[in-house]
Amino acid sequence: MRARPGKAAIFEQFAVDDIRYMFGNPGTVEQGFLDAGSGAATDYILALHESVAVGMADGYARAARRPALVQLHSGVGLGNGIGMLYQAMRGHTPLVVLVGEAGVRYDAMDAQMAADLVGMAEPVTKYATRVIDPSSVLRVLRRATKIAMTPPCGPVMVVLPADVLDQVTTEPALPTPLPETRTAPEPELTAQAARLLLGGSKPLILMGDGVAAAGAQEQLRAVAEALGAPVWGVNSSEVNFDTTHPLYGGQLGHMFGADSARVVAEADRVLIVGTYVFPEVFSSLHSPFRDDARIVHIDLDTYEIAKNFPVDLGIAADPRPTLAGLRAELERRSPHLAVAAPPAPPGEGRPTARASRDPVLDGFVRHLAERAPEGLVVFDEALTAGAPLTRYLPPRTPGRFFQTRGGSLGVGIPGAMGVKLARPELPVVGFSGDGASMYTFQALWTAARHGIDAKFVVCNNGRYRLLDHNIEQYWRQMGLPSHAAPRAFDLSRPAIRFTELAGALGVAGRRVERTEHIEEAVAAMWAHPGPFLVDLVID
Repeated sequence: MRARPGKAAIFEQFAVDDIRYMFGNPGTVEQGFLDAGSGAATDYILALHESVAVGMADGYARAARRPALVQLHSGVGLGNGIGMLYQAMRGHTPLVVLVGEAGVRYDAMDAQMAADLVGMAEPVTKYATRVIDPSSVLRVLRRATKIAMTPPCGPVMVVLPADVLDQVTTEPALPTPLPETRTAPEPELTAQAARLLLGGSKPLILMGDGVAAAGAQEQLRAVAEALGAPVWGVNSSEVNFDTTHPLYGGQLGHMFGADSARVVAEADRVLIVGTYVFPEVFSSLHSPFRDDARIVHIDLDTYEIAKNFPVDLGIAADPRPTLAGLRAELERRSPHLAVAAPPAPPGEGRPTARASRDPVLDGFVRHLAERAPEGLVVFDEALTAGAPLTRYLPPRTPGRFFQTRGGSLGVGIPGAMGVKLARPELPVVGFSGDGASMYTFQALWTAARHGIDAKFVVCNNGRYRLLDHNIEQYWRQMGLPSHAAPRAFDLSRPAIRFTELAGALGVAGRRVERTEHIEEAVAAMWAHPGPFLVDLVID
């Protein structure tokens, strides 16, 4: 067994696990292992803020379907990344987060940047630990990767003290073994699920990103068509169901429980797949389901099954084989099931979203869709400006659409960059709001530095528009008359000049203020070799 410092051995471990990138922002206590990795196969993607590093890693892991590696600097760096780690935790993104610290021998000193790093990370990670012996550095890294990649996936943090990494280890670097979780339920459970779901007249399906994680989109479609059940997204931020399909109902709200209650109120048979129920900030404290509704929940995440409301049958199994078995059982029990019509091509049949009332926004997205290269991938953090995306660029193909999740603002720009690194052969465009983009706008410098050829659109309405919508509902609920929104929602004074900011960070761009600017801006965006930003001024 070959002896070498732990700081060198960890890069051997990254190599055998085919970890291509490390997203990070360096600090003094990590200088030793970053120096040791200067010639390593794992490329260091330098971010100017920790939230950018985590946001890029989140996008990369989602698009690549593999773990992403993040480096953060001690307590202050971890603190800066907490918001994006929360997003990764809620979205079950497999991240391996390395946090440096001065060393075990300095524990008693309580010096600058000293903190309980494991305690800080535990609320926003699936698992957090600290290496305290050089003979277990690689063992703990493999454990972290395994935990991050085992469904339900999620971020894992490992604290790496500098003095531990400086010591010699003889541990071999071995590929991380990942457990196989593609499990199917016993046939009698599938039969019970079919009996429950066939017993009513108003079936409904609620789905989430567990469907995409399992690659179960086709199986879900087949079950929906067999039942004739409308399908609604809950925590659905990827392509879990073709949004042009006649059975696609839409997305539930993420703010108020009454929105979800209206959708599920009449259903007497409910199938929940790969999601938690429900995601709203202001959730209903009483079950929104009918008293006589029969509910089946399929998920690999046992914590989410019946977490808030009782179910009649909870099946802890992989959605893909489980849905396939359920479809066969439904067909066996009821061979004359009505099958829904095939999906309508984009632009035909039931529209997926209403047109925007803003001619610049609507015209830009429509023109972008018409001129989009083959295989376009969209990362959507546009929030209130997102309706034209689902109208003109409806999510249909798995791996070609990603949306913000978890509530942490600022993932749009770095998330799109991470997707582009994972899928360099595909064109990628990220949409963000003006307020959200300013959380991580410095990510454009990283795009320029590393030549990440993603395109970015900032939907610039000069406001935190989502807060305008939410406070209007709050006023209605409280019986208050409508009045001017708080000045804290306004971003127009002074106006943010996004193309000038982008230019200062090395990224070219165009400002679109009127519809006659659209065609030239879209043409310039696709023609430009490298990152490019459009400042889309909308109402």
